[in-house]
Amino acid sequence: MDSSRRSFLKKTGAGIALFTVAPRTAFGKMGGDNNYIAPSDQLTRGVIGVGGIGNSSSHFVSDQNCRLVALCDVDSEHLSKTLKRAKDTFGETPKSYTDWRDLVHDPDIDIVHIATPPHWHGIMACEAANAGKDIFCEKPMTRTIGEGKRVREAVKRNGSIFRLNTWFRFKDTFYGLGTTVQPLKKLVQSGLLGWPLTVRISGATGFAWKFFWTGKENLIPEPVPSCLDYDMWLGPAPFKPYNRHRTHGTFRGYWDYDGGGLGDMGQHYIDPVQYFLGKDDDFPVRVEIDAPQQHPDAIGIWRNITYTYADGCKIILEGEGFESSGKVPYIEGPLGKVYKGFECTIPYVMDVINELPDPEPTNTDFLECVRTRRKFSLNEDNGYHSATIVNMGVCALRLGRNLDFDPEKERFINDDAANLLIRQPMRGEWGKLLR
Repeated sequence: MDSSRRSFLKKTGAGIALFTVAPRTAFGKMGGDNNYIAPSDQLTRGVIGVGGIGNSSSHFVSDQNCRLVALCDVDSEHLSKTLKRAKDTFGETPKSYTDWRDLVHDPDIDIVHIATPPHWHGIMACEAANAGKDIFCEKPMTRTIGEGKRVREAVKRNGSIFRLNTWFRFKDTFYGLGTTVQPLKKLVQSGLLGWPLTVRISGATGFAWKFFWTGKENLIPEPVPSCLDYDMWLGPAPFKPYNRHRTHGTFRGYWDYDGGGLGDMGQHYIDPVQYFLGKDDDFPVRVEIDAPQQHPDAIGIWRNITYTYADGCKIILEGEGFESSGKVPYIEGPLGKVYKGFECTIPYVMDVINELPDPEPTNTDFLECVRTRRKFSLNEDNGYHSATIVNMGVCALRLGRNLDFDPEKERFINDDAANLLIRQPMRGEWGKLLR
């Protein structure tokens, strides 16, 4: 572990504070297969935002490999319930914070898990990287294109290990095609389907879950609950009177905090497509939107979003109407098509796929990446690209028009209003942390 930050801090003396208070595991403990884990090798994690995914069964974990040592939330009820759950589950109570900056700068924490609404992701990730932390960030990576660029820069500048939490490029079945992504990548690389390819993702197998999580117009102001620090919840977002529908799970329906079902779920679909098309370092040059006129505050529904690359490849996201259209997801080229259940118009396709070498392995164990300082499979680079594609669609939806994009300049072409959405103003002094 000589290359890890923990060892580096220990050698330079910067980590003295980290070891002055011995945790319960100070004398080490037994890991998997009875392997001894020294206290200096046990990673520590703090979670910001415990009202949703940060408190889910898949993430509410504390074990010999990574110990949960701190929790933060602006809702005191969420925080107190989660602290009690930690005590009941793990036998110890983590530190508690109501200001996320205190958690980020806690010297006892190695990994910062960002599980807040997306309007906080960029600022928190940059500050965590600047504080020397490694970062586990929920999707979407950021709410805007500009914030994603800043996160990418901060992670690289500080040598942090960054993980974006969408996993379909390396495990689980890809939406509606009845297979993981690896065979799809082999099929694409084989050339059997020809080129360029069109990938359609139907709402019936993807966006259906959160497609109708839209905003409400003309919200009536309500008293702020005593348990909620609403000003801190808003943070960099413009001030608007409190209404319960703006916060917690339903925040996804408002432009100030997310991008609706597209913003919240889009990276789950688009990232694996980027991967199997071999376009992790590429952007589309055009996004076309078919949607009703959107409200300036509350996000509505849309019918179709189509992304087109310079080489003619397309990604089609099907929205409204998926319930009755009968459309299915597919990957189609001039020579063939693969669709639901991994059925293919080429009868011998599996024989070819089985003979091809597997895709090059990537690092999918985040904790091991933290220890070895190797890039995680879905990191600040490919994550930034897929997040940018999602946010291109959000910009087109918000403005109600098609947009052309310059992949080199990473700006929209001849559209000042769209470019203003790339890096949006932030309330108060919060924008200064986006560096």
